Amino acid sequence: MKLAVIFPGIGYHVDKPLLYYSRKIAQSYGYETVNVPYGNFPSGVKGSAEKMEACFYDALAQSEELLKNTDFSSATEILFISKSIGTAIASAYGSRHGLRTRNLYFTPVGQSFPLMDQPGIVFHGTHDGWVETDLVREECRKRALPLYIYENANHSLETGDVETDLANLQSIMRRVAEYVGQ
Repeated sequence: MKLAVIFPGIGYHVDKPLLYYSRKIAQSYGYETVNVPYGNFPSGVKGSAEKMEACFYDALAQSEELLKNTDFSSATEILFISKSIGTAIASAYGSRHGLRTRNLYFTPVGQSFPLMDQPGIVFHGTHDGWVETDLVREECRKRALPLYIYENANHSLETGDVETDLANLQSIMRRVAEYVGQ
C-alpha cells in the first residue's frame, strides 16, 4: 500500500487547489490518501511568533490524535503533502514517528526549515508575505531540496491574474505528477 497524508495550512484546507489536485494526482498513482483536518486556530497568527508556535504545537497534537489509527508500517511508500505551517507539522510528525517520507512542501514558512529533513520538492511564490524568497532559496540549497519559484505569486501561489494562476497551477501539478510518479 502507498499512503499519502495531507497536512493543510492554517487557512488553506484540503479542498483548495494545491492540495486538492495533489491528492487527485497521488490517487491516480495508487496512493491511499488521508486528510489531517486540524483547525480552530486563533486569528492574527501572521507576524506573531508566539501564536505561530502555539498553532504548531496545537496542530501537531491534533495530528497525533487524527492519525493514531493510521497504519504507517504497512505502507511501502509514504508521501506527505503539506502547505504552509503544515510543512512544519508534517516534518515534525514524521520525525517523531521515525517515518521515511517523500514530500511535497507547498509554501513552507521560515519555521519549517529546521524540521524539513526528508526529501521532497518545494514550491514558493516571490510575493509570499510569510517568508522571504532569499531565506527559502538558502534553506532549500542547504538541504538540497529542489525549489520551484513562481514570480509575483503569494502564499497561496496565486498572482491575482486568473490566466496566470491557472497556467502556474498547471505547471505546479505537472511537477507534482513527475515527483509523485517517480
